[in-house]
Amino acid sequence: MSRSTWHFQDEDGALVLARRLPVRFDLAVEAEMPRCGRHRLARQVRQDMWRALQGLRGFSPAVRVEPVGETLRVTAGGQVDGAFPKAKAEEKLREVLSDRNNRIRWVAYAGGFCYG
Repeated sequence: MSRSTWHFQDEDGALVLARRLPVRFDLAVEAEMPRCGRHRLARQVRQDMWRALQGLRGFSPAVRVEPVGETLRVTAGGQVDGAFPKAKAEEKLREVLSDRNNRIRWVAYAGGFCYG
């Protein structure tokens, strides 16, 4: 049976997408994104983050998207049960969030415009 239960939660104006509640960010990297659809953006970031970190044992992804001025602050990461190479995982996640092609695709899918 497929596990497809994802929780969307509103926390003080921020949208949080997570598999487990309450949300815990043992691993977290932030990035600024242009304004666009928060739900769609969170889903796309979560999918690419999972692809990059699926070998991380005990990892449960979470994404937080909050408006900050004219942009969105995306916090990607999540809960990790047990010891893990935090610096290496953060570096991988930073690469995913800063990849120009990912960012253009995410924002286009979420109904916004990205300068790259």
